[in-house]
Amino acid sequence: MFPCRVARQFCIWGGAVCALALLLSPSALSQTKPATLSDFRPRKEVPGEGFIGSGACASCHLQKSGSHLQTAMAHALQKPTESDVLRTHPRMAFQAGQFSYEIASDGQQSIYRVTDGKETLSEPILYVLGNAHLGQTYVFRHRGRLCEGRVSYYTAIDGLDWTIGDIPNPAPSLEEAAGRDIDGDEARNCFSCHGTAALVNGKLQLDHMIPGVTCEACHGPGERHSHAKLLETGEDSTIFNPKGLEPETLSQEFCGACHRGVDTVAMMPDLGGISNVRFQPYRLFNSRGHDPQDAHLVCTACHDPHLDLKQNEAGSDSKCTVCHEPSGSAQAPAKSQNKGAAGKRCPVGSDKCVTCHMPKVELPGAHFKFTDHRIRIVRPKEPYPY
Repeated sequence: MFPCRVARQFCIWGGAVCALALLLSPSALSQTKPATLSDFRPRKEVPGEGFIGSGACASCHLQKSGSHLQTAMAHALQKPTESDVLRTHPRMAFQAGQFSYEIASDGQQSIYRVTDGKETLSEPILYVLGNAHLGQTYVFRHRGRLCEGRVSYYTAIDGLDWTIGDIPNPAPSLEEAAGRDIDGDEARNCFSCHGTAALVNGKLQLDHMIPGVTCEACHGPGERHSHAKLLETGEDSTIFNPKGLEPETLSQEFCGACHRGVDTVAMMPDLGGISNVRFQPYRLFNSRGHDPQDAHLVCTACHDPHLDLKQNEAGSDSKCTVCHEPSGSAQAPAKSQNKGAAGKRCPVGSDKCVTCHMPKVELPGAHFKFTDHRIRIVRPKEPYPY
């Protein structure tokens, strides 16, 4: 351990160059703008505030930063050289009519290639979206524009298939068969949800982006916070904490900024069809008896964003029994504390609640069953409720 001249404490990193110390330049310290993080939301910019990266956050928040690095969110966007899938699959192929697809990786770069037998389109993969829990999609640039690959990797089949949302109809040209043009608003949406600090003055700046959903994606840019804390200046060291939000705002507006809340889905044609099973805040809002102001029914009541999602049906039972316990149970919350949300005890069972009340729904083409967050009593042959 080495003494840190900036923080006046010992450094667990063994004397490695401190990212925070490098940021504490005279020009940075001379900034006297008041904190503007009180209205921070994911995908939104905070004028005058700078990002420092999760490595700097870890110098004080080691445990939470360490556990967050193991989450799917932290790896929502990667460079090709960081992708386990591309590293362990040196060649992946897919055939669709006259078009042959290939993704070839050699450890240094990954090439996305499509041919119709006469001509070939070949571009290096620039970004990988998704950590492959479900699958991952590849983004490349062609003729100066960002494109989403028409085929993606799916873990369940350990291979390539059509990217979710793409219609597997014969493409009229090689370029359209290769990828879908996402340059513009869609690229801003994709990268601002899968990455951190992707937007600068409303424009997509990929050289400025931090890959993955990092600390500052949810807590806001941390430059001023780190300055004030390390130098003990006495200045306002505001950092945003989503816990302070009202329950409905937290789920629908904050988490829903990327996972899509009720207002966003309401603007989709046919409410997004069965694809809206992926939009958990929207599904949760429409749950039977759902009170949007009940803190027991917010996203973070069941999901800690600092921990990786556990695929364990029984692991959610304790969250359900907080409200659904028999009257007089020691675990049953007082009505005044729970805003009247205490529910009946299930007459069928007392474990694996989600198997009956949050069913798995197969999304065609996704090779995956999503947990439907529209909590309800599911009856046999009941149609999917939109």
